[in-house]
Amino acid sequence: MSTEAEQAKPRIQEPLGDWITIPFNKPYLSGQETAYITQAVTSGKISGDGQFTKKCHKYFEARYGFQKCLLTTSCTDALEMAAILINIQPGDEVIIPSFTFVSTVNAFVLRGAKIVFADSQSGFPNMDVTGLEALITARTRAIVPVHYAGVACDMDGIMSLAAKYDLYVIEDAAQAIDSFYKGRPLGGIGHLAAFSFHETKNIISGEGGMLVINDPKFNERAEIIREKGTNRSKFYRGEVDKYGWVDIGSSFLPSDIIAAFLYAQLENLDRIQDKRKAIWERYDQRLKPLETDGKMILPKVSPDATNNAHMYFVVTSDIETRTALIAYLKEQNILPVFHYLSLHKSPYFEGKHDGRDLPNSDKYTECLLRLPFFYELTFEQVDLISDLILAFFRDRK
Repeated sequence: MSTEAEQAKPRIQEPLGDWITIPFNKPYLSGQETAYITQAVTSGKISGDGQFTKKCHKYFEARYGFQKCLLTTSCTDALEMAAILINIQPGDEVIIPSFTFVSTVNAFVLRGAKIVFADSQSGFPNMDVTGLEALITARTRAIVPVHYAGVACDMDGIMSLAAKYDLYVIEDAAQAIDSFYKGRPLGGIGHLAAFSFHETKNIISGEGGMLVINDPKFNERAEIIREKGTNRSKFYRGEVDKYGWVDIGSSFLPSDIIAAFLYAQLENLDRIQDKRKAIWERYDQRLKPLETDGKMILPKVSPDATNNAHMYFVVTSDIETRTALIAYLKEQNILPVFHYLSLHKSPYFEGKHDGRDLPNSDKYTECLLRLPFFYELTFEQVDLISDLILAFFRDRK
């Protein structure tokens, strides 16, 4: 007969070889993606700005009140368009958190900007707004807040500083679809915003992104930049009798095939979000004892923000604990992953950084761990993962 202690242990499965039983991510399919792709193909218009691209634009503008939306081939492209739109020039300074993906920064480095890295909050990986004003100089042109895990930064504080110093705010809302700050949708607060529809996001198209324009003065030029620097969009609308090269730009617009895939996802947004939020809550309930015991930190959502359940992460006490936990879970064919490496310490930028310590960014680099999270993840799998994590810390006493 098993003892009470043995019964309390999770039922750990035997490793099943080199493949992962529970991956970090699995793309969700609604079932309509291929049907809409077929419809786009048979329409005879599969290049950019076809019927499904227009449907996606209308969806976002109607649901969230965005002033103007333009699908792009990636969030990276949307950020690069934003840097061009605000006329970033060599030597201009842009304030960006160090704990972010390289695309956030590359968009401005490509225009010759000097990056001034901000630290993260001590209790959450978002930008620490309390230290921003000290980073602003006469050369500062923009602040780029990154809504980590889809949770809003302190946008009142950021917009107040932007107004005070006449700066642009470009929201990196890559992870922030269907998330809000004080009732306002993320991506609809700054002058410009960029979203991602990469396969790891809540709503996907494989690769894909979107530029949101909240200041109408950028509308016409954004269309031109997106169309290789030409006014072809105006030509297609019959506003000019021919189009030509009128500005710098690139090919930022996606095929309508990508938009067709995306539209099938948008039709299921509420269902996707409901399931993801339920998974997030399950993790949070099961792992709460570890936070109570001081073993790890769990994500906290500000009262001003909403949780769009983009990811569930934990923060361990040190890198050694995180490394051991990753190895422990991988032995059971469960794949958690860490996240960003502090960009101010990256091989490319380390020699260009101004030398300031950014301890919170470094803490998340070393201690933050993302757990498997996708639509088809079952409560039983969440419970297994949670039980294994609980067992890991119990065995380390």
